[in-house]
Amino acid sequence: MKGFRGRFRGILEEVDRKRDARGTVLRLSGLGVVAGLLSAALVMPWAGSTGLVARDAAASFMALPGDIEVPHLSSRILLTTDDGTPFAEVAEREREVIGLDEISPWATKALMAIEDDRFYEHSGLDLRGVLRAATRTAQGDMQGGSTITQQYVKNLLIETAENEEQVEEASARTLGRKLTELRYAIDIEERLTKDEILEGYLNLSYFGAGAHGIEVAAKRYFSVSAADLDPGQAALLAGLVRGPSFYDPLNNPEDALERRNLVLDRMVATEMLSAEEAAEHKVKDLGIDATPRGGSCSESDYPFYCDYVMRWLRGSDLLGETVDERDQRLVQGGFTVRTALDAAAQDAAQEAIDKRVPHEDSTKFAAQALIEPGSGRVRGLAQNLRYGFDDEQVGTTSINLSVDRADGGSTGFQAGSTFKTYTLAAALEKGMGYGTSFNSPKSMSVSGMANCEGGTMASWNVRNAGESDEGGHNMISATKGSVNTYFAQLQKRVGLCATAKMAEKAGVHRADGEELGVWSSFTLGDQEVSPLNVAASYATFAARGEYCEPYPVRTVTDDGSGEELEASTRCEQTVKQEAADGVNHLLQQTFNGGTANGLGLGRPAAGKTGTTDSAAYAWFAGYTPNLASAVVVGDVRGGEQNPLQGVTIGGRYYGIVYGGTLPGPIWQETMRGATAGLEAESFAGSPSSFGDPDAAPPKEKEDDSDSDA
Repeated sequence: MKGFRGRFRGILEEVDRKRDARGTVLRLSGLGVVAGLLSAALVMPWAGSTGLVARDAAASFMALPGDIEVPHLSSRILLTTDDGTPFAEVAEREREVIGLDEISPWATKALMAIEDDRFYEHSGLDLRGVLRAATRTAQGDMQGGSTITQQYVKNLLIETAENEEQVEEASARTLGRKLTELRYAIDIEERLTKDEILEGYLNLSYFGAGAHGIEVAAKRYFSVSAADLDPGQAALLAGLVRGPSFYDPLNNPEDALERRNLVLDRMVATEMLSAEEAAEHKVKDLGIDATPRGGSCSESDYPFYCDYVMRWLRGSDLLGETVDERDQRLVQGGFTVRTALDAAAQDAAQEAIDKRVPHEDSTKFAAQALIEPGSGRVRGLAQNLRYGFDDEQVGTTSINLSVDRADGGSTGFQAGSTFKTYTLAAALEKGMGYGTSFNSPKSMSVSGMANCEGGTMASWNVRNAGESDEGGHNMISATKGSVNTYFAQLQKRVGLCATAKMAEKAGVHRADGEELGVWSSFTLGDQEVSPLNVAASYATFAARGEYCEPYPVRTVTDDGSGEELEASTRCEQTVKQEAADGVNHLLQQTFNGGTANGLGLGRPAAGKTGTTDSAAYAWFAGYTPNLASAVVVGDVRGGEQNPLQGVTIGGRYYGIVYGGTLPGPIWQETMRGATAGLEAESFAGSPSSFGDPDAAPPKEKEDDSDSDA
């Protein structure tokens, strides 16, 4: 074996001399010889002979693919508002790609000293390192002998891996992996300059603590740019690439200090640093001045909207047809997302919520969603609770209370009387007019309703809330007063199933992903929904019956190629235009002596209050022709157990919180700010087929055969 290693060394050195004499990299013919000999040396400990093994290994080596892709390195995803203003940077692999001229020379010297001091002399295969590795491998210890170029190749394979299996293959300590790595390294050396390889390596390498690339690493550990690293700092970072966890200066400072000093010693040994300078830095501590990890929605100006966008991208086919493809694209990053976020609308909503439901002093929450009718663009998502992951800290949550559970939200909140709107739409679509009247006492029992399966529902006892008036009512007066007993009878007249189907046509679905429950109290909003879903359904009426699925992204632009992908949504006429126009007329009346009295915007608007049973939650949902919004207020501990009765919120005492007393003012202030820059559009006129748009309620109470008093 010793004799073979001697001949092996001689042949390798002869090839090395010929290469140096030519002043160029090894050609493939020479590489075949090297590869075959390398394979024989590495395989011999397990093989009984060398000739056939060496020949076959060399042939296999030459057959390996040699053209490895050098991708655009994974980096941050930039999110901007609709007008192009950045508000978030998100990175699965936090990285800032910089040029070699932006990196301290000490960093390159430290790296070469500890990893590959002959980097500028070899062509991807360091023959001395190979012989050393072969000797140790023959002794039973698989050794790398990897050059910086080979390590760069390994990192590239990990970077471009599409699944965990490919990551494991790229990291496996096997002969096959080493040969593949070597074959690619030779290709890289032929295509790139040494400086390009070094630059790529330093940008690609992982330095621990979520820092990919030397620029982020310098900021993470020392709060400086890579250009400003001194020899000691550079030595610490160079020492990390072989074992980021083991030499982690944040959690294993003693090991990190020992490793740093070893790198400094190697810098002296390779004449890259004087002994005096090394000694000066070795007596210093690590000098850690850490910068917290960035590159996440938690660092965003609008963290909940950011989280919603990232989840939407993963679920949309905009970045790929499969989840795996989209996940890979999100990990890779390197693109800019222009969202539908309107900063003015978002800020107006946040200010209105924070003023009335402060997050610091109670367990009460307020959440709001804003959406553009006719397009589905989500213009804002706001809530009083701040973005955080400490369940013990009052006033923080990682749950986006404005959206469905599947989008990072909650299981929803009962929507109260905002659901009466769907009963109105169902009645109008069936041809009933504004004059449809019922005697609506303070309480009553309603029987005979059937669900969508044809089953007859049990008798339902319903009573008016404190904000409603009993007596004779038509659609207009009952909508203005939100009269429960009227809507119970209207729902029976139009049909319970028809009412639920209308809600679905408008876009309503449960926040927990389950099917809507179709039972007697449907019209009073006993379904758990999200503010975004309610806002989107109300936007259907604002758009004269056209439902548009909510979406938060306008375009995705690749930072490298400039290629732009435009997002779109599904819009469909789901409600008859005439019925939607009728709903718009009815909901405008609530601002004129109704439950929304005093909450007008000074421009055409429609809206509806909602208060659930026992004031577990309070809502206000409303819209102009060009913006819809829904607000919910409740208690994060559960509104059913902690109702909005006898509570102090924002320094104000409430005997009971109705939709018009707290959510309504939040909605009003938000919408005034959010629509300030929008044209004051008008709704279409009231359809004549529904009768007198100002029809007064009946003067006398009427008996109705559809109900049992």
